[in-house]
Order: sequence, then C-alpha cells, then structure tokens
Amino acid sequence: MADPRVHVEEANRKQRLKQHHRLFLWLSLAAGLIFLQGYMIAPLIPRLAQIFQVPEQEIGFIVPAYMLAYALAALFYGILSDRFGRWPVMRASVCIFIICTALTATAQSASQMVLWRLLTGLGASGVIPLTFALIGDLFPFRERGQMLGMVFAYMEGGMAFGSAGGAILEPFIGWQVLFIGTSVAAAIVLWRLHRYAALFDTPQAAEPLRSIRQVFAGYRSVLSTWRGKRTYIYVFLNAIFHSGVYTWLGLYLSQRYNLGEARIGLAIFGYGIPGLIFSPMIGRAVDRWGRKWLIPPGLGIAAIAGFMMIFQIPLTLTTTAILILSLGYDLTQPLFAGIVTDLGSVRSLGQTMGFKVFTLFTGFGIGSLIFGEALRWGFGPTLAIFSTMQLLAAVAAIPLFRSETPKKEAEIKAVEAWDEQEE
Repeated sequence: MADPRVHVEEANRKQRLKQHHRLFLWLSLAAGLIFLQGYMIAPLIPRLAQIFQVPEQEIGFIVPAYMLAYALAALFYGILSDRFGRWPVMRASVCIFIICTALTATAQSASQMVLWRLLTGLGASGVIPLTFALIGDLFPFRERGQMLGMVFAYMEGGMAFGSAGGAILEPFIGWQVLFIGTSVAAAIVLWRLHRYAALFDTPQAAEPLRSIRQVFAGYRSVLSTWRGKRTYIYVFLNAIFHSGVYTWLGLYLSQRYNLGEARIGLAIFGYGIPGLIFSPMIGRAVDRWGRKWLIPPGLGIAAIAGFMMIFQIPLTLTTTAILILSLGYDLTQPLFAGIVTDLGSVRSLGQTMGFKVFTLFTGFGIGSLIFGEALRWGFGPTLAIFSTMQLLAAVAAIPLFRSETPKKEAEIKAVEAWDEQEE
C-alpha cells in the first residue's frame, strides 16, 4: 500500500507549482507594462518634437534618460532584495513606477518630460531583475528556460502593443492618457500581486547589509569566470544594437515613407509579436537542447534585418525586417538571462540579476544615444555600421557559446546540493 504521506506531499507540490505559475503570470504582466510604457515612447518622438517644439534629437533624450536611470537603480534593487526579501522591494518599485508614470502626463516641456522619464526609470527597475531572481529562487536550472520564456513573452507583448498602441491611439486620446492608463493598469497588477506576497522569499535577517567593498566583490566574483565575462559583454553589445535601431524606427519610417503616427504604429507593431508567440516555445527548446544552437542565429538574423533597412525597399519588406529584428532579440536576451541565473549563488541572485539588467539597460541607453548621434551621417551609413558589428558578434558567438548545452542530471543535482548548503 502506498504511503498516504507521499500522496499528500505530491498534492502539496502540485498546489505550490500552480500558485507559482499564477504568481509569475502577474509578474509577467507587470514586466509587460514596464516594457509597454518604455516602447510606446520611441514611435512618438516625431509627434512629441512637434508638441514641445524641439528637434527630434533633443526629445529623443527621453529614451536614454529612462534607460540609464533604470540601469543604475537596478544595481541597488537586487542587493536590497537579497537582504530584505523580494516582496517589499518589488512592492516599492511598482508603487514608484505607478506614481511617476502618472505624473509624466503633467509634463509641460521637453525638459520636464526627460525628468519624469528619468524618475520613472529609477522606480521601475526593480520589477524585472527581481522577477528573474525569483525564477532562480523557485525553479531549478533545467526548468528556468520555460519560465523565462513566459516572462519574455509578456515583455515582448508589451513591446508590440506599446509600439503600435502608443502611435495609433495618441492622435485620438492624447499622449497624457497613455501614461495615465498604464499607471492604472499597473495599480491593478500590484493589487493582485498582494495575494501572492507569501510566495516571495523571506529576508535573510541574520545577514548584515554588505559594505561597498563586499558588493563590488560580488560583481568581481561573477565576472571572474570566462562564462560570466562573455555573457555580460554580449548582453551589453546586443542591447546597443537593438536599442539603437528600435529607438529611431519612428523617425526612420516618418522620413523614408512619410508615414503619420497611426501608420508608424502599425508598421512597428511586428516588433514584439514573434516573442509574444514563440518565447514559451523558445524557452522549452532551450531547456531541451541548450543555448548554443540559438544564440548565434539570433544575433545573425538581427544583423540581416538591419542590413535590409539600409536599402530603399517597399514598406512591406521593412515591416518584415522589423519582425525579423524582433525575433533576433527573442533568440538572444532571454537566453542570456537564463545563463546569468546560473552564475551566482542563491544568496546573491538578486545582485547578479540586478547587474544583468544594469548591463542590459545601460546598453539600451548608450545604443539610443550613439545611433542618434550617428544619424548625422544618415540612416544608411548608421544602419550599416550597427549591422556589421552585430554580424561580427554573431560569427564570434559560434565558438564562444559552444559550451552552452543542457546540463546532465548529475551536474544539476550537484549544483542544487551546493545551493542548499549555502542556504
């Protein structure tokens, strides 16, 4: 006769798993809203330049202001969550995001808009690194690809609907309502997340706050390995390429095809759709076959998309290139995130993921700035430079990521046993 305790334990395990998936559904929605409000800005750059009567390059600073502030704050959210627990820090981050997103609607000038975007970036940057850290807390490495795939699917959905919705709806409801609506939606998500507060980890009260020297020692530890250096470098370079190209797509479509806001939104709508559809599938493929088969092609097809847009091609081919560009992102950044969850120890996972998001959004901000400055030479030469660098990165990735294969069962058990000893 089977031991009834085994049945009870299995039932409890299934119930916990169900609750974890519900938790990550709401966390994915929160991450999606972060990306929605971040990506609805770029297509509005030509329109906002008219509203505030400034050049496109000047109003374009709202993108790097948000991205770089987001990157800097991500370093601190991860460290604080390792000390005080994920939920208090997550809740504070979402609250600041809600308030600052709503207050962005009060901006009366380009400089005020930049200020509110900077403050929003400082507030919003706790959500995504802590969500990634929670995946590392609650799921073994062999299951993280699927969970990361779900989170990235919602993030990509936020990209798609932010890109299209912002440009399409702005002429009818105004840009202010877009920010207020996003703030209200985030407040609803926060209210729902309160139900699952007990599923977040508890603070490690016995561990004192680390000194600056200890914090930097943690970063050095992650970057001391070749795997860590290689992964963070690629996170940074890939972010520069994608942010540079994406940020200025609205201006590109306006200048090259003379499109208005609504048609720009429809043309950019494809950016995010591949991830929304295929991210869970990509996550399962990663868990089964490893990352070495997907990262180099992901980098390569993004470069091809950039090369396509150099030429005077029909609008339908440009929208196809935008779809390909998005798929290239889906085959790279989520996979890099999965590697990062395996770099640090359980107790420093928040710091490790915070550093990953810092690297990612620093790349986003710098890519936007560099591409904008390079536009003095025109879109053709700028796209050629960015795409060539991305193609070279793709070729180099073939040998660099050849070791990223699925772990054997014995290796997984050894890592999990080590983590349990640390706890």
